Amino acid sequence: MKTVLIVEDEKLIRQGLRKMIQRSGVPVEVIMECNNGETALEILKEQSIDVMFTDIRMPKMDGIELVERMQECEHIPLTVAISGYDDFNYAVAMMHNDLLKPIEREKICDILARLNQEIEEGREQEKTRQKLGQQQIRHLMLLAEMPEEELTMLETQYDQHFILDLSGKPYVVCCRNRKKEEESCPKDCLFLGDVEGNDLFLIEAEALSDRPGEYPFLQEYTGISRPHQGIRELREAYLEAREMRRCAFCTNRSQMRYGQEMPRVPQKLVQEASKLVADEMKLQRVQLLGTDRTEELQHVWTQFFYEVKHGRIDVRDFEECMTDFLTETSKTYRNVLEEKENCGEIKEITDPFGEDAIDRYEQKVLAFVTGLQARILSQFDTNGNQQKMKQAVAYIEEHYASDLNMAVVSNYLSMNYSLFSYSFKQYTGSNFVNYLRDIRMKEAKRLLAGTDMRIAEISQAVGYENEKHFMKLFKSSCGVSPSEYRRNMGLTG
Repeated sequence: MKTVLIVEDEKLIRQGLRKMIQRSGVPVEVIMECNNGETALEILKEQSIDVMFTDIRMPKMDGIELVERMQECEHIPLTVAISGYDDFNYAVAMMHNDLLKPIEREKICDILARLNQEIEEGREQEKTRQKLGQQQIRHLMLLAEMPEEELTMLETQYDQHFILDLSGKPYVVCCRNRKKEEESCPKDCLFLGDVEGNDLFLIEAEALSDRPGEYPFLQEYTGISRPHQGIRELREAYLEAREMRRCAFCTNRSQMRYGQEMPRVPQKLVQEASKLVADEMKLQRVQLLGTDRTEELQHVWTQFFYEVKHGRIDVRDFEECMTDFLTETSKTYRNVLEEKENCGEIKEITDPFGEDAIDRYEQKVLAFVTGLQARILSQFDTNGNQQKMKQAVAYIEEHYASDLNMAVVSNYLSMNYSLFSYSFKQYTGSNFVNYLRDIRMKEAKRLLAGTDMRIAEISQAVGYENEKHFMKLFKSSCGVSPSEYRRNMGLTG
């Protein structure tokens, strides 16, 4: 039970009742007090109260009038009347729960336990009803057609019982990319997670218009439908919101509304961009993967995404191009993609709208195509790559103490960065960062065990300018600090 309100004009009785509630064994988060019915009514109008204890006889507004007037409040608490023997008949007629003065602690405990059980059961029933209602909303949104008799039944059963009164007030559907956590929403907003990979929010149209600041989660590349009314229009509203979400994604806009006027794009630019979605260019983007023309491969993809972001390639054409590319690539380079270490990479870009906005998706696509190109080329030049990897290993072993990274080594070999990364891992069984770290740690252990050099000097000697960074890496790699390792080596020696 969250909140209990005590309405009693005698201070000592209020304080005694508070202590009995606190010692009842029923958990109560907040206990509030007031000394008359008028103040209690104001409290009931402003916030949700689970249980109210109210005296019958009070100044300004007695308990009977309070109970009558609170029926107009949004949330009506379970009520317990506190009465003397003279008021007993009033209390019984007014409500099922009553306490006779003087108040007995055992009676308080019994009443609170019973009311708490009633509240918990009611909450569980409400959760079940809400869950069923949300399932019906999902069903309506995703089903293209529904028989008239089923629609009529749903209108009768659910229209009046959601958080939003869908039959009485216009609402909008808002659509954004799915987040893993459930969203905390205002009371006039209904949240539906993971509908076809999206999070949906049903919001009263007037509330969104009047108080946009209450919905900051709608600034995350979100699509918003036109105002709609009733359960029958749910699917249309959802499709509008989903379409706008995809437009927001493609143009990197934080929010887009259905019917919103977009900047006009000159027809000549649209015609030029249309060449990038033609079959010839679709095929070229696939075939370039099998060549060593890395710059051209990156250029055609960068140009493609540039035209999408500037509205010169339609959202549907963008989705179709990505679907065709992934399908054709999976067939053409099946042998490479089916290798155990590569089989999951294409899944990262399977859903073109799986990221919040297109910039992040573009990065993933470029990483995928350059990495796949490197693997394809490595299959055609295994012997040559092995010779270069031997040179790379020799270079690392000679220069590990310097400021070394993968770009330095790949440039030394005059080798494409992505191809070098893939080939190095294939040859050594480790990625570049881990391989370099292992060499440095091996040398550090030798110096710790066989010399009197200070740890700061050893850090510099194996290529780490920052002593703390070196110590952290050493402990992560070896399980002990450098000083502990040196001491252990001294003991074993």
